[in-house]
Amino acid sequence: MPIISKITQGKKNPERYNIFFEDKYAFSVDEAVLVRHQLTKGKELDQWTIEEINFEDEVRKAYNKALYYLGFRMRSEGEVRKKLKEKEYGDAVIDEAIKKLYTHNFLDDQQFSEALMRTQINSGKKGPRAIQQDMQKRGIDKQMQKDVLDSYSEEEQLEVAKVLAEKIAAKEKMKTPSQIHQKITDTLLRKGYNYSLIKLAIEDLELEKDDDQWTEIVTEQGDKLWRKHSSKLTGYDLKSKVKQGLYQKGFPGEVINDYLDKKELEDD
Repeated sequence: MPIISKITQGKKNPERYNIFFEDKYAFSVDEAVLVRHQLTKGKELDQWTIEEINFEDEVRKAYNKALYYLGFRMRSEGEVRKKLKEKEYGDAVIDEAIKKLYTHNFLDDQQFSEALMRTQINSGKKGPRAIQQDMQKRGIDKQMQKDVLDSYSEEEQLEVAKVLAEKIAAKEKMKTPSQIHQKITDTLLRKGYNYSLIKLAIEDLELEKDDDQWTEIVTEQGDKLWRKHSSKLTGYDLKSKVKQGLYQKGFPGEVINDYLDKKELEDD
């Protein structure tokens, strides 16, 4: 069996030590592994012990790599596993490193999931479906996803969705009610809310326009359509094309007709 002939401290990393057999480099270990196995000059090691030491040292390196990764922000177990796999650690090494991280409270998927949900609600104004998808990407257990999302009540979802709907309505005030309605619906669906809740979020909004607002809005959107099609169309064909476009955008017939009558007077 080989006997340790020399131990030297690492130059680049003083917390690692080089082990020599017959004055030839054999392997290096973390200081914690050195102490745990009481590695000293003259100690005899069998092959099984050497393999055990090397495995434990790999676990230690993976653990330290995970700690560095976790130093930037909270991570899920799934994210840490993915990172360690990218660093080409074996599954057995990763499993042991993950156990150590849980033992020392550096990993907590429950706490991570709750913090993730709160961030997505407060910063992203997201609904449960979008949050669940994000949890899924980060490797959170399905039952844990459900348990955490159960605390996101429909009342809170509606409150958050209403704030977002009101913000969109204010931003899109130069659009027709149907355009605003569609914009809110599309955005809230993308944010992860269901149709029934979106309907509730929209129903109390005051989207209707008075005569002056309709005139301002149809002038802005009508003129854009007019400029777009006037290079290829004239007369009746141009008016028909613009009229069709305004109908599709949700303008009432009388508003469209008033706009086109004014355009006709302008052209005379």
